[in-house]
Amino acid sequence: MSRASLDKDPREVAGMFDGVARNYDRTNDVLSFGMDRTWRRATLKAVGARAGERVLDLAAGTGTSSEDYADAGIEVVPCDFSFGMVQVGKRRRPDLAFVVGDATRLPFADESFDAVTISFGLRNVVDTEAGLREMLRVTRPGGRIVVCEFSTPPQAAWRGLYGFYRDNLLPRVASIVSSNTDAYSYLSESIAHWPDQRDLAALLARAGWGSVRYRNLTGGIVALHRGVRPASGGATD
Repeated sequence: MSRASLDKDPREVAGMFDGVARNYDRTNDVLSFGMDRTWRRATLKAVGARAGERVLDLAAGTGTSSEDYADAGIEVVPCDFSFGMVQVGKRRRPDLAFVVGDATRLPFADESFDAVTISFGLRNVVDTEAGLREMLRVTRPGGRIVVCEFSTPPQAAWRGLYGFYRDNLLPRVASIVSSNTDAYSYLSESIAHWPDQRDLAALLARAGWGSVRYRNLTGGIVALHRGVRPASGGATD
């Protein structure tokens, strides 16, 4: 499978990521000019996990984001629906308890985690709101969510410059550093069709998350959305 369509069939998307797993981290580093490291640090700080807490790291890929929690002594469960990504991750960090799982049908009990986070993966979930509800279900009351995802720069000139890079240069650079250019064409298109900051915040609230807020990173190329599972009421069906 070379690339997925914007219908985001889970088998197609998982197959696409299986195909890029081996060089995925290196390619991301090049395409983001190293900014992916800054975004990971910001996400880690926003989650604010403490010793004794349990964190679910969704769309964890090869575990690059999860290892920051583990190295800080936090119990983290990296979960991804690409078996290929998980295989690469297990070789990189055999100490991490990787799980293969679909964000719309998480293989975890209710209220299993103090925090759930997903970086650059919510955009690939076939049903965004269903995924957010599942994340709510597995988070304890009072627990939190942090979503790190590509977004829409609010400043027009920066938005235009970023859009040009995303639509024209990113696929070309990907063709040099990746063996699967089509997969990165899909990623470019999926970013272009993704909801902006306010619309994603509304989706989080509709899924049941409370105290939803967001802040922009790198001028709005990326946004961090945060929310809290209400102490009463719980997840909804």
